[in-house]
Amino acid sequence: MSRDRDAARWLALGRDGDRKGRVGGPPRGPARIAERHARAASRARRVRDPDPAPGERISPRGHGVLIPVAVYGAAGALAVVALVWTEWHGVRRPEAALAFGALIAAGEAIRCVEAPPGPVRGGGAHDPRGEPAPVAAAGALGYALLGRLGGEPAASGVLQVVTVVVAASLAGLVVPLALGCPADSGHAARRVLTVAFAATCFQPLHRTGRLAAWCGHGPYAVGYLLALLALTALCDAVLGAALARARTGRPYGPLGPLLRDELRALGGVGAAVCATGVVMALTVAVAGLWPLPVLAVPLLLIQYSYRRYAGVRATYRQTIASLARSTEIAGYTPPGHARKVAALSRAVGRELGFSGPRLTVLEYAALMHDIGQLSLLDPVPAGATEPLPAAEQRRIALLGGAVVRQTGVPAEVAVVVERQADPYREQPLAARIVRAVNAYTELVSAPAAEGAAGAAALRALERLRLSTARDFDPVVVEALAAVLSRQVYGRPR
Repeated sequence: MSRDRDAARWLALGRDGDRKGRVGGPPRGPARIAERHARAASRARRVRDPDPAPGERISPRGHGVLIPVAVYGAAGALAVVALVWTEWHGVRRPEAALAFGALIAAGEAIRCVEAPPGPVRGGGAHDPRGEPAPVAAAGALGYALLGRLGGEPAASGVLQVVTVVVAASLAGLVVPLALGCPADSGHAARRVLTVAFAATCFQPLHRTGRLAAWCGHGPYAVGYLLALLALTALCDAVLGAALARARTGRPYGPLGPLLRDELRALGGVGAAVCATGVVMALTVAVAGLWPLPVLAVPLLLIQYSYRRYAGVRATYRQTIASLARSTEIAGYTPPGHARKVAALSRAVGRELGFSGPRLTVLEYAALMHDIGQLSLLDPVPAGATEPLPAAEQRRIALLGGAVVRQTGVPAEVAVVVERQADPYREQPLAARIVRAVNAYTELVSAPAAEGAAGAAALRALERLRLSTARDFDPVVVEALAAVLSRQVYGRPR
């Protein structure tokens, strides 16, 4: 067993064979094999046959541990200091603190109300942690930017703002936790840090009068608030991308796909939250606290619409997954094959820097890549289409694309499916990923591959590397090797 495990861990050394100008050639001699096995044992992680369970766990490494520790530590330390300071100095303008705190707590509680319980899978319609909390976010932002209350000075200070946000968020989680809804510590840490950033940029300047001296009360003040909102949103996006990077191991950088996804999300609910937060602060400064419930109504409607939209998307994906299972029910492909290909394709897509919409197209195409096999009179053994003649593979792919076009999915999904049999240099990148992952899954699931999963994975990956001159993109194969050497898919609970 230890030798098989070492063989599996050798997957991480795929790039070592490329240093002399050739892609993934086999090692020469038993001594070379033993050397690679020994080197891999200290560098790679355990490899299992991929299974699309309700979640996926990434082995923590390096900055994957430091980033959450830094974010949670900073938020926790700031919350403790703010609570102690507020307890010592008391609460200024308690009526404003109570009103905004109640709004934040209600927003957190509403986020989980009526959310159906179920296994967590990275957020979505059935995971309250994946839903926005626009009422709570707008209330926290409005309190951070509150300078006056009914015409009277009401600047509360940065630490009191943090105290109210932390206390209200904790109070809002009491009912959801009692109902069994999960809490997201990353979401809470992001809110504390972003609200503290906004309050730090506004409260001291307003209390000292510098903001009025610099910007007055006209367009310049509005411009300052807009710039502050943009910086606060950017801060929240960076924190979200950093935490997601630590969770999933996806590429991260100034223009990385995770940061692009976070910034793209700001154009929807995020823009409404920022605008409402500023309107709350400006309205309360003139009219007092009574407009707060009225201003929260549009955000409640936004949250309801988001939940309906997320539910439709979840149902849509389940419909596609059910259609993809038709080949399994008819006996054309092994059970679970489409789900395995889809899960591993998403991981490879993340490795190659795919953003959210491209990952969705890739997942749908991977789920339905074998739908054309329903046109065969006799099933292919084990559903493996790689050994078939090129003309037959192309016919199956074209028929599969025609079927996919009738399902109403985006046209890009049908293109990926019907281009599966083309030379890889003529395929879009998503089609190259599905083709390589499908071939790998078929090789490790073949009857001849029975035995240790690590040894079967090693042999399958070597087969792909030896075929990179004609059949598979070497970049995709190496991304697949990197995913297999790092990623461990959890089993359904």
